[in-house]
Amino acid sequence: MSRLTLFTFQILVAVITLVLWYLLTSVPVSGGKPLFPPFFFSNPVDVIERIIKWFADGTIWRHLWITLSEATLAFVIGAVGGILVGFWFARQPRVAAVFDPYVKMINALPRIVLAPIFTLWFGLGIWSKVALGVTLVFFIVFFNVYQGIKEVSPTVLANARMLGMNERQLMRHVYWPSALSWVFSSLHTSVGFAVVGAVVGEYLGSAAGLDYLILQAEGTFDIAGVFAGMFVLAAFVIVIDGVVTLVERRLLVWRPTAADTRT
Repeated sequence: MSRLTLFTFQILVAVITLVLWYLLTSVPVSGGKPLFPPFFFSNPVDVIERIIKWFADGTIWRHLWITLSEATLAFVIGAVGGILVGFWFARQPRVAAVFDPYVKMINALPRIVLAPIFTLWFGLGIWSKVALGVTLVFFIVFFNVYQGIKEVSPTVLANARMLGMNERQLMRHVYWPSALSWVFSSLHTSVGFAVVGAVVGEYLGSAAGLDYLILQAEGTFDIAGVFAGMFVLAAFVIVIDGVVTLVERRLLVWRPTAADTRT
């Protein structure tokens, strides 16, 4: 399937969803009322108008920048930390064995429990939201990198050592290329979690941010505003994921294309 065809189908899915949403919330079915009450579900026209109004009058820019900063910092710090610690643990089995139960214990902690603690430590500014996002991103990247290094082919390692490669060369030419697919797989997942960390932190306490706008809309039963904020968040995640995809294609240009298995 060509990129143009794929993109066409993706747009078609969005259009069909919006049309169905509009019909279900606007066309009377029984008793002169639509199947989905607009008070609870709004409709795409009102949501799009609200998004346009936010961008036109500049209401959203400050809030978008704050959420963008929180999510980006959480994503970068968590990803870098996860990659470095994952490599270190994979190359130091004894260290990994010692800290393994503690890593699993910390990862098992509900993040919603940590959020109030981070608020006490870092205040209501962006860093409490960043800290929460880092805890979500770090472990996803860490476990993928750790597993990616452990999955390196022993045959490839043996051949590389026979050719005289030292540890630095092995890291550059064997371990790192082998783990890149695992790294980017985790990064694609982490994008959404970085935004989740920022949004949950804003939900628990903030004076600005996209979730602050959503909370204001919820407080006045403005369903169109709630959906508008959700759509902006979703578009925000897609943009960041697109950037990650571009970097992935650049760094993994050497990777062969998967064979077509259709019969």
